[in-house]
Formats: sequence, C-alpha cells, structure tokens
Amino acid sequence: MRIAPAFVTLAFLAAPAAAADEVPFVVSPDSVTLAMLQAAKVTNEDYVIDLGSGDGRIVILAARRFGARGLGIEINPELVARSRENARNAGVAERVSFREQDLFKTDLSPANVVTLYLLPEVNMQLRPKLLQLRPGTRVVSHDFDMEDWEPDKAMTVDAPDKPIGLGKTSKVYLWVVPARVDGLWCGTGKAKGKSLLIAQTFQKARIDIPEGTTVRALEAKVQGSVIRTRSGALNLGYDGNKLRATYASGATAALKGATFVRPKGQSCG
Repeated sequence: MRIAPAFVTLAFLAAPAAAADEVPFVVSPDSVTLAMLQAAKVTNEDYVIDLGSGDGRIVILAARRFGARGLGIEINPELVARSRENARNAGVAERVSFREQDLFKTDLSPANVVTLYLLPEVNMQLRPKLLQLRPGTRVVSHDFDMEDWEPDKAMTVDAPDKPIGLGKTSKVYLWVVPARVDGLWCGTGKAKGKSLLIAQTFQKARIDIPEGTTVRALEAKVQGSVIRTRSGALNLGYDGNKLRATYASGATAALKGATFVRPKGQSCG
C-alpha cells in the first residue's frame, strides 16, 4: 500500500509498469494540503518537493498561492502526465515540474520543504535521508509521524470531505531539520580554554559547560541552525563549521560572542 499527499493508493511500491487500474486512489481534502503548506510557512523563496505527488495538487497549490517552485515525485506515469496538464491549466507550469521516479532515489537536497503522505514504515525508511537535509528544511507529513523524532508542531485539521476513516479530521505534523551539533566543541580566540559538550537526540540537546571542578548542564532545543537553551541563558548559532554564542546572560554571560570549533583530536588540546 502507498499513500501520497493527494491520494490513498494501493499496491505500495508496485512496479513502474503496473497498470493504472491496479493502483486505485482516493482524493484527500484540499483543506489538508493547504494546512500542510501553511504549517511549513511556504513562501515564494521556497522549493517544495512532494514525495508521492499524485495529481500534483500540493506543488501546484504551493506555486499558485504562495509563489513557490516545486517538484512532484510520482511513480505512476498517468498521474505524472495529469499533474503536468493540471499545472498548465493552473498557469504555473513554469514554476513546477513532475518526475516519474522512485521516491527513495530522489535527490532531496534542493528542497526547503518536503511534503509527505506515506505509510509509517515508509516515513521511517526516509527518516535518515530527511535528517541529512540542510538545517532548517521543513518536513510536513499528513496523518503519520516519525516515531521518536517528535514533531516541532502538530495540529488537527477539519476534513469533512475526507473519504477514509471514521473521523473527519486529519493530523498534520511539522519537523524542522536540526543541525547536527552533538559532540565536543572547543573555544577559540577569547574563549580558548573553554569547551562545550553537546548531547543531541534529534532537536533535543543538553549542553555541558565545564566550570572548574563542576559542570553546568543546560537543556536546549536545536531549531534549524540555532540552539536555544530552555532557560534562555544561552543561544548558539551554527554556520556549518563553528558555533557562536549569539546571546548569553547570567552565569553564561562571559560566553557572549565566543566561537567554538570541533577538535582535531579527541580533546581540546
């Protein structure tokens, strides 16, 4: 079984040559597709990749309503052809494209936003790939979560026209891909001799700051490339190579403006 943002389709991962009548689909409510794009705060600067794009409605709506560019990935060639026609009819064919392709073989790196309506086990197969995307990339899923990768936001959307299930509502889940900042970080410049040890599980983190014979532990959240402590005492920005303390107060005030890099060895020597 395969579920796509615009459809619930059977014969998940069926061979590309499967006849269209072997892959029935049910259209899902437009209210849900709109809610997914709104949850991701899509703008005209975004590139949306929709995995399992059905008739193309998510990327078409992203282009028509929000001015975004987009790519729909769909394994059914008839639906790909229909998507292209729908894009032309909507006047957005120059901003969106559709590709007949296995979603697992798709390069997701150009995306700012990835949308999904896939079965839970497929979400989990994709999860490692999604976590490798640029920090700050938004991932939105209809109805199914990512198990222990908790969403940054979850909402229930009224879906009176939803053709499946007894309840006429849908769940929309949003994740913001966190920077990978776990490990030891060593101070440079005025912060030389200081260090941070970060333990990270998805967007949750703990920052250990050695202070003499004791260690100050701060709980934090990684939001894209920004790490914010729950106490508000310390914020860090990550540029892909180093961490910089963009805000520090109270007991951590001396760290304001300090930069940290990963050690070349196992310790800050």
